[in-house]
Amino acid sequence: MILGVPLSELLWLALAIVVGGVVTGLLAGLFGIGGGAVIVPVLYEVFRILDVPDAVRMQLCVGTSLAIIVPTTIQSYLTHRAKGLVVPGVLRLWALPAVLGVVCGAGIAYFAPAAVFKIAFVVIAIVIATKFLFAGDRWNLGTELPGPVPMRLYGFIIGLTSSLMGVSGGSLSNIALTLYGKSIHQAVATSAGLGVPITIVGTLGYVLAGLHDRALLPPFSLGFVSLIGVVIMAPVSSFAAPYGARLAHRLSRRTLEIAFSIFLLLISARFLVSLFYG
Repeated sequence: MILGVPLSELLWLALAIVVGGVVTGLLAGLFGIGGGAVIVPVLYEVFRILDVPDAVRMQLCVGTSLAIIVPTTIQSYLTHRAKGLVVPGVLRLWALPAVLGVVCGAGIAYFAPAAVFKIAFVVIAIVIATKFLFAGDRWNLGTELPGPVPMRLYGFIIGLTSSLMGVSGGSLSNIALTLYGKSIHQAVATSAGLGVPITIVGTLGYVLAGLHDRALLPPFSLGFVSLIGVVIMAPVSSFAAPYGARLAHRLSRRTLEIAFSIFLLLISARFLVSLFYG
């Protein structure tokens, strides 16, 4: 027994975390995302078995997810940047508004109902997945990115949503860029870059937000960040990220679009299930 949990259960949970780390890293490199959509449900089950109170369990999952995908997004971004597909002008416009969005998300996480953000993501994800699967370029909003004001608004929304969902914002970044004619390869590479400031600031925000709930949190937690979860999963996901990025550059645009569409639909299904069953 460790912390009141049978050793066999802890071993299976550790294995689940390792497998989740591998999947997270591959997704990060392949789609320019952090993989939080994989990490959060894995950690939720881990913390449920460890009897982490409901009052702080989801916040702990989100904060730990953001911390875990910091090195993953950095690895993914560096690999994509080496291929020369990152759109630097987009990062300059999005970085500060995205950080502001993350700060706001960390501040309002306790008051905003999670269902609102899940429903919004599901609707957007299904529309974009349908676009990639069936509509091709017919749904593009234009061939050029909009002006600075709309672009900064996009950045803020991506940062805000990312902070509330425990993700790096790659899915929403991909959506925004491909609607304006950027290739899926450019979108993936640029999304990876934006994930770096989002995850770093988001992690710090959740550390601070959870300091007043220390009595409810499990051992080795720093605010709403589980150091045990980070130590086990982060190195595994970071190791796997470059392999996913290399795979992305070997796939055709159409193959990558179809794969990303399937990914969005799977995540949408997970959010829909969580709306009804928790």
